[in-house]
Amino acid sequence: MKFLKSVVILTIMAAFVAGLSGCTVIIQKGRTKDFQEISNLKRELSELERAKQELENKLKKEISDKEVSIQMLERGLVITFVSEVLFDSGKAVLKEDAKGKIAKIASVLETTVKDLKVGIEGHTDNVPIKHSGWKSNWELSSARSMSVLHYLIETENLDPSRLSATGYGEFHPVASNDTKEGRQKNRRVEIVILPNTQKEAGSALTPQETEENLK
Repeated sequence: MKFLKSVVILTIMAAFVAGLSGCTVIIQKGRTKDFQEISNLKRELSELERAKQELENKLKKEISDKEVSIQMLERGLVITFVSEVLFDSGKAVLKEDAKGKIAKIASVLETTVKDLKVGIEGHTDNVPIKHSGWKSNWELSSARSMSVLHYLIETENLDPSRLSATGYGEFHPVASNDTKEGRQKNRRVEIVILPNTQKEAGSALTPQETEENLK
């Protein structure tokens, strides 16, 4: 993660300067923000790492069954569900047995990372909508992300101000749509726990912007 590299580099630099200057460290005017930003980023990273471990334990069976995957990426901690685990084909109503899986995630969202925002992203393959009644894959992916969002708010009582939902349709594939296996990977719902260095769900800061935030 680029923001982690920035934290490590700045921390090492601070320690190096402290060593050269003996016992006294002088913080120049306007640089206090650097140390506060480093502290905040380190804390958020620690929270995300702890959340990842907790989710891996809670979702051990689902991970083993390849229903869900958990990855620490540049944009945050990403929990990816295969769409078929949560929804019937062409539908946007959560399956009953899917609710328990999302509840496991909600328990971590409400404790370990309770101060971080959460983006919910819906994705589809590139097969055109024909019989399900949706105008396009945009509508289907959006409806699915909204369905997860409403469940987290209405059933799991998460703070609505922390949540956002986005539908990307077929336009953010992670595999080729030329194969059945690839299309299945592309039909997914991602729950992204966002460090505060992110602008919004699914939008990562550039390295230049990250460095600017640390000035």
